[in-house]
Amino acid sequence: MSIFIIAEIGINHNGDMSICKELIDVAVEAGCNAVKFQKRDINKVYTQDFLDSLRESPWGKTQREQKTGLEFNIDEYKQIDKYCKEKNIEWFASAWDINSQYFLRQFNLKYNKVASAMIVDEELLTAIASEKKHTFISTGMTTYKQIQTAFDIFKKANCPFELMHTVSTYPMKDEDANLNMINTLRNKFNCNVGYSGHEVGLAVSYAAAALGITSLERHITLNRAMYGSDQSASIEPAGLRQLVGAVKKIEKAMGDGVKRNIEAEKPIAKKLREHLYWK
Repeated sequence: MSIFIIAEIGINHNGDMSICKELIDVAVEAGCNAVKFQKRDINKVYTQDFLDSLRESPWGKTQREQKTGLEFNIDEYKQIDKYCKEKNIEWFASAWDINSQYFLRQFNLKYNKVASAMIVDEELLTAIASEKKHTFISTGMTTYKQIQTAFDIFKKANCPFELMHTVSTYPMKDEDANLNMINTLRNKFNCNVGYSGHEVGLAVSYAAAALGITSLERHITLNRAMYGSDQSASIEPAGLRQLVGAVKKIEKAMGDGVKRNIEAEKPIAKKLREHLYWK
């Protein structure tokens, strides 16, 4: 089974549909399997005091104006749905509240995503699991007990899922990656495990690909210097193309672990060992 590569657009579109479509194009051209967004009902996710507090942004002077500016509405999501169908790429989103999960049900999506921040929301997990769509569950900022609770909810609902090893810092330091957690999660929960990375660069993702992950998610951007908190932990178009190409090469190179002498080795063995009278 090939690694399922997810290009997370998230909120890196900055509320601009032209940037969004450009990012979808980048993912398609690189050979990704899907693009992913984030959906929030800002009145559910944030307190009124927070939304009314000051924050300078391209959309105004308050947190409310900034958060509203980053959210797409139903008409814009219809454009995303239509565009992704035209480009033959799957799309889905992580809902940050129950209203947003209900919002996403308007579309015929194949996948769901549980963001690390939301893995502790049992009501949301139950709603997602009830849809019985393959779900990617990120495990940043969690304990084994919290992961077990999510695991149990999805098992009870008979909903297909995989865990994703995640470290929720933006950008993540390489020394914090703890990639051996991929094997730990696989052995502890006996399920498929992916990797959702927030590091700068590609090396850590290459290493994750060599550890048998079933999915790989990275944030993408047109330019890491653009406005937005996720941009610095994202991959630009050239890097994404390099990542997808390398991951596919790594998959081929990993093999099945069975020792065998391939045909191309036989004449070389004969030549290099002939002084040993070897047969």
